[in-house]
This record gives sequence, structure tokens and C-alpha cells, in this order.
Amino acid sequence: MSRAVQGRLTLYGASRLAGVDEVGRGPLAGPVVAAAVILDPRRRIRGLQDSKLLTPERREVLDARVRARAVAWSVAWADPAEIDSLNILRASMLAMRRAVDRLCVSPGHVVVDGNCCPRLGARCTVEAVIGGDGLVPCVSAASIVAKVWRDALMARIDALYPGYGFAQHKGYGTPEHLSALARLGPCAVHRKTFAPIALAGMRA
Repeated sequence: MSRAVQGRLTLYGASRLAGVDEVGRGPLAGPVVAAAVILDPRRRIRGLQDSKLLTPERREVLDARVRARAVAWSVAWADPAEIDSLNILRASMLAMRRAVDRLCVSPGHVVVDGNCCPRLGARCTVEAVIGGDGLVPCVSAASIVAKVWRDALMARIDALYPGYGFAQHKGYGTPEHLSALARLGPCAVHRKTFAPIALAGMRA
């Protein structure tokens, strides 16, 4: 954990330090999802780290522990229409702000993974930490919760829009996904402003 974050933790108390992370900037389909987590310092969770470094099975275990032991947690998102309207960066910031808004405990300070911060107003301070999902436990927890939630959602979307393989690739531009796009054309959950989708729509 960085010295700056350690200082904020001391100032606000660990029970009011929220970690925020998003999942799903890169996919061609589905929402961008953000989670916010305030960990309970009295109920430590071992093994928290960047969700991308964990197996799906381990993420599931840690996700359940975070949701059971955290002081507060929340999930929010921006849907494909909002992504197309705003652009993916602004939609990601919107999802993060919504996640903080949904916390049942107001944080004193928010740590966001990356180099951009959502606008949270004067209610709390916020800072971005590059690599925060691997350095700050509450951000690691947020990355895990967001990833598990989005993966489960994409599996449900797969049942609604069969043939694209959403349950497997989660909307990312894999060869299988691009092949399905060529056969089927875009569906309602595709991000129409993303180049492969725009091109597929022109060909449809």
C-alpha cells in the first residue's frame, strides 16, 4: 500500500476507506461494471489481489468472503447505450460514481484503480492509484466483486442472445466472438460505437 493511502487510512480510519475498481472497458458487448468496497479491519480476508491474477474458482471464493465480511459493498454499471453515448472512459467513471453512491456507509476517502477519478463532489476525497487493484486491499476486493458480478451477468446474457458465446469470452473480441458477429451481426448488448461492431453493422 502506498504511503499516501496509508496516510488516508490513518486519517479516516480503515472502516471508512473505500476501494473502487471497474471491469469491462475492453469488451465489445455488455456493460462496464464497477464495485465499491469498504473492508472491515477486524475481519481480514487473506489472498486479496488483482482479480486478473486469480482463477475463476478463487475469485468466487474471495467474492463470497468480501460480501460477507465487508463493512459495505456495492455494484453498479453503465450499459452499452450509455457507453455509446458517453464513450467508454466517461461511462466507466459513471459506473464508479454510481457504485460509491450505492454504498450503505459513506466513505471518508475513496481509492480508485488507475489514473482517473470519478467526480464525487465534496462528500469525500478521492485519489487514483495506478496498479491499485494489486496494491490496496479494498481495491483488490472491489476488482474481485466487479469481475465475478460481470462474468455472471454475461453468462445470463448468453442465454438471452445465444450463438455469440458470451458466457465464454465475456464480450471480449476473441476470434470466436468476431466469427459469430460475421454470421449473426450485432445484437442489442453490443457497443455500437466500437469499431468491430460498427463494421459488422455496416455489413449486416
